[in-house]
Amino acid sequence: MSSAEDDLYQQIVMEHKRAPRNFGHLAHPTHQAQGTNPSCGDKIAVELELDGEHIRNIAFNGQACAICMASSSMMTEAVKGRDVPLARQLQGHFRAVLTGEVEPEDVEIGKLVALSAVRRYPSRIKCALLGWHALMHAIAGQGGTASTETSHSGA
Repeated sequence: MSSAEDDLYQQIVMEHKRAPRNFGHLAHPTHQAQGTNPSCGDKIAVELELDGEHIRNIAFNGQACAICMASSSMMTEAVKGRDVPLARQLQGHFRAVLTGEVEPEDVEIGKLVALSAVRRYPSRIKCALLGWHALMHAIAGQGGTASTETSHSGA
């Protein structure tokens, strides 16, 4: 990994924190879920417009740290207009990178690679995955609140 990839707060991460993409609410969401991280107070809500297995639109809102906001923003860009199976696969790859199960260069995660340095900070992994947990709960139609406290490998 280059020194730029080692930097937790890369320029792209800070850009997504300052100006998060798809931040706000959808007029008519078909699915939604909230994510909370009780250990740090991060709260993210994800709203989707699903058309069958296609993510027609996505938005998120809430208050969270820079890593959580940037990851959620980057997540919305990565899955908007894509199919649900691809979103699930991307979430699995991203999670595997952050938890150290695979190296960032061994899977295709696109711009999300900018967050791969999070894996060196175990307490921040939950921050980077919170929006993704909420997304997966929304897709599953479970709604409610997803908590990072119940997830595997400390993430």
